[in-house]
Amino acid sequence: MRRIAAALVLPGVLIAAAYGAVGTLVYDQGTFALPHCEQGPRPVWANNQPAAYVTGGAFGIQNVDITPYEMPIYETVTFSSRSDSITLQAWDVPAPLDVGDAAPAVILVHGLNDCRRAPAILLPAGMLHRAGFHVLLLDLRNHGDSQITTGRMSGGLFEYLDVLGAWDWLVNAQGIPPERIGLFGVSLGAATTLIAAGEEPRIAAVWEDSSYADVQLAIADQLTYRGIPTFLAPAGVLMGRLLDGVDLSARSPLAAIAIWGNRPLFITHGEADTRIPVLHAYRLAEAMRANGITIEPWIIPGSPHVQGMFDATDEYETRLVDFFRASLGTGTNP
Repeated sequence: MRRIAAALVLPGVLIAAAYGAVGTLVYDQGTFALPHCEQGPRPVWANNQPAAYVTGGAFGIQNVDITPYEMPIYETVTFSSRSDSITLQAWDVPAPLDVGDAAPAVILVHGLNDCRRAPAILLPAGMLHRAGFHVLLLDLRNHGDSQITTGRMSGGLFEYLDVLGAWDWLVNAQGIPPERIGLFGVSLGAATTLIAAGEEPRIAAVWEDSSYADVQLAIADQLTYRGIPTFLAPAGVLMGRLLDGVDLSARSPLAAIAIWGNRPLFITHGEADTRIPVLHAYRLAEAMRANGITIEPWIIPGSPHVQGMFDATDEYETRLVDFFRASLGTGTNP
């Protein structure tokens, strides 16, 4: 009987061990963050700054003439995240001098393995700046020049506190009224801004570009992108809980949308996005409709992940500026 029992138990133990090992691999691969902009496939962007930057050089991104979008006057600033006091760094770019101190502000938040030097942050910042906005380009924790804590991303679970720290700094140190501050994010940064706005109801408006709707679905999409079976996604989430006590699914953009209210939200996504498929944009829009608010996502034809601003630059700028002007006002009164 003992031999029979052992024969029955052993396969279960082996399967559980294998599932745990694969789950650990999924968790490691899915959450590992390159902390510095010169790492990975994008060293060409390592010297980017608001006054001079390049957009091409990686991922097939188009070169854009950035001359109209240069921001010659800026300052490196440091502040803390809300609640857990992580040291964060950002570029603070005041509005053009002819606008003055009354300008509305937008916080721009990068994606995974990027930083504020990424062209997907600098270009929209330049678009907004030349339209009269004050912009703040943030490095999330474990990225860029902000504090390295775990070397991982948490799917917005902790990063949203960084966005709220930036928002607190604009309100308390710069004296900008909450109703004049919006958020802009791409990819992980987009998801993080949505989560932040769900936690802070005074955030006035959000433009999200290529966010995921749910982190477990996003992990499954990443596995598909890498040719790994998607049924292993829950294993990665489980091992995050067991290894680091991190529940990647504890906060999500969809949960934030459920308590969004009637605040302005703009959803855009590339039709040809294979990293975070366009289905996520439609799911977010459906969640808004469940709140009684109809949003039609702007789906950019043939555009890959976070490349709409390079593929349709003029239209992107027009829509971006119009959205935040309507949501936050201009350089005089909202």
